[in-house]
Amino acid sequence: MISIKNLHKSYPMGKDALHVLKGLDLEIKEGEFVSIMGSSGSGKSTLLNIVGLLDEHDSGEYYLNNQKIEKLDEKKAAILRNKFLGFVFQSFNLINYKNALENVALPLYYQGVGRKERNAIALDYLAKVGLKERANHLPNELSGGEKQRVAVARALVTKPKVILADEPTGALDSTTSSSVMELLKQINREGMTVFVITHEEDIAAQTDRIVRLKDGIIISDEKTVKNQ
Repeated sequence: MISIKNLHKSYPMGKDALHVLKGLDLEIKEGEFVSIMGSSGSGKSTLLNIVGLLDEHDSGEYYLNNQKIEKLDEKKAAILRNKFLGFVFQSFNLINYKNALENVALPLYYQGVGRKERNAIALDYLAKVGLKERANHLPNELSGGEKQRVAVARALVTKPKVILADEPTGALDSTTSSSVMELLKQINREGMTVFVITHEEDIAAQTDRIVRLKDGIIISDEKTVKNQ
């Protein structure tokens, strides 16, 4: 599903360059539940942005669903993102003036799905995350956990191959974090690949595999204890 070989990424820093990813090799199979851990500056967000087609690598190879990713213009990248990837962010990234239903339906709008059909599909996904009754509520009328569940429903609505979750529990209390992780586990059990960026050990321990980054290098890649 995701294949990365000798991946490098640098950013210009004045006359110099900041070398963020230093020859990463990573394979994630379809249906895996993987967490990427590392402190600030380790390169995990850069890795997520490259996997999510939000940024380009400098050298090395990246394959998504057996398709080599290189030199994509924004239109092609957007098409692939919409087809293969669903995103969940720490800050939810909901549109404040749209209700929960409209937020979830938005990716379908960009796919050209008609209003009636996309709203029906969006309502089904809100039901899936337990928020059907909150469909007409604006984000400022929802709790943090509810906002994140709306974000998960929005990520799922296009039936992507991979869910990319960037610190999905970072803004939530422990009880709410647990419910969001249970939702991601359920999604994974249904066959979807889930890729989580986190700095929280207890969150990473709930995934099947933990990849640890330090200074742009993978320092460990292990199955979690519960699966050994």
